[in-house]
Amino acid sequence: MEHTPVRLTVYGCERDEAEWFEALAPRFGVDVTAMAQVVTDGGIDAAPATRCIAVGHTSELTGHDLSTLKDAGVEHISSRSIGLDHIDLAAAGRLGITVDNVVYAPDGVAEFTVMLILMALRNTSTVLASSARRDFRLDGLRGRDLCDLTVGVVGVGHIGSAVVTRLRGFGCRVIAHDASVTDVADAPLVPIDELLAGSDVVTLHVPLTAGTHHLIGADQIGAMKPGAVLVNTARGALVDTEALIAALESGRIGGAALDVIEGEEGLFYRNHTTGRVDHRFLHRLQRLPNAVVTPHMAFHTFRTLSETVEGTLTNCLDFERNRAHDQAQRRHPVRRMLGGA
Repeated sequence: MEHTPVRLTVYGCERDEAEWFEALAPRFGVDVTAMAQVVTDGGIDAAPATRCIAVGHTSELTGHDLSTLKDAGVEHISSRSIGLDHIDLAAAGRLGITVDNVVYAPDGVAEFTVMLILMALRNTSTVLASSARRDFRLDGLRGRDLCDLTVGVVGVGHIGSAVVTRLRGFGCRVIAHDASVTDVADAPLVPIDELLAGSDVVTLHVPLTAGTHHLIGADQIGAMKPGAVLVNTARGALVDTEALIAALESGRIGGAALDVIEGEEGLFYRNHTTGRVDHRFLHRLQRLPNAVVTPHMAFHTFRTLSETVEGTLTNCLDFERNRAHDQAQRRHPVRRMLGGA
C-alpha cells in the first residue's frame, strides 16, 4: 500500500531557512514547500496551504485568518518561535486547529542579553555614534563594572535560567522573580517589588500574555533604583514604552537596552533606508544616548536556525502520526476497547 507523503508549507521563509528545510526535510520524510510570502500577504494564493503549515513569529494570525486557513484545509500550525502571542489560540481551539511552538536552545538569547547589559553599562550607543564622527573623547563615558552590581532576572524559565547561569561568571549578585516557580538554581527568588527596588539591572524573560502586558509600567519603573538599566529581549509589550521613554528622558533610570519594542510588527526585518519610518517609539528611543535598540535578533543564530527547522519538521510528523492513529482507532473501535493491535 502506497503511503501518502507528509506535506508541509512553510510561510514567511527566509532564504537560509529554506536551505535548511531543503537539507533536512528528506531525512524526516517530509515534502516541504518554502514560501517567502507570509500567510496573510498572499501566501496561500501563491501556494495553497497543506494540512500542516509553519509560520514565523511575525505572522499575526487572527480568528478571521485562522478561519480562512481552516477553510483551506489547514489542521496544524507550527510556529517557528517559542512565543505564541501572535496567534489567537482560543480561536484555533474552537476551529479544531492544533498549534505548536518550537523550543530551541536558550544560549543565543541568553548571550545576547548579557551583551545588551554590558552595552548599556558601558554607554555603547554614545561611544559608537561618537566614533563614527571620529570623536574619540571619553568625557562622560565612564562605565560601570558588572561585578559590582545586582541584576534582577524576571522570569527564570528556559531562557531566564540560562541568563542567570551566565551572569554568575561575571561575579555580580543575581536575584530573580517568577510567579510560576518555587526554586531556581544560582539565584534567590524574591517578590517583584523587592527585585525592582534592589536591582541595578532588570532583565525580562517572561512570555507575553494578557496578564503580563505592560508588566513594567510607570509604577514599576518608578520603583526601580535611580540610574538602573532595563533590558528586554522577550516581547515589546511587556513594557509600557511611553513610561519608559519618559523615565529615560528625565534621567529617572539610567538606560534601556531593547531587542524588542511595542509595535515592531512591520518595522523589523525590512529595509527602511529609502523611505520614512512612521513608528510611535523608534525615533524617540534612537535619539536617546542612554538607549540601545536592536531589531529582535537575539535568537538569530545558526544553532537556533537548525533547531527551529528540525523542531518544525518534528511537529508536523508528530501531528500526522497522531492523526493517523486517531483515524485508525475510529475505524477499529473494538480493537480500541480491547486494547488490541
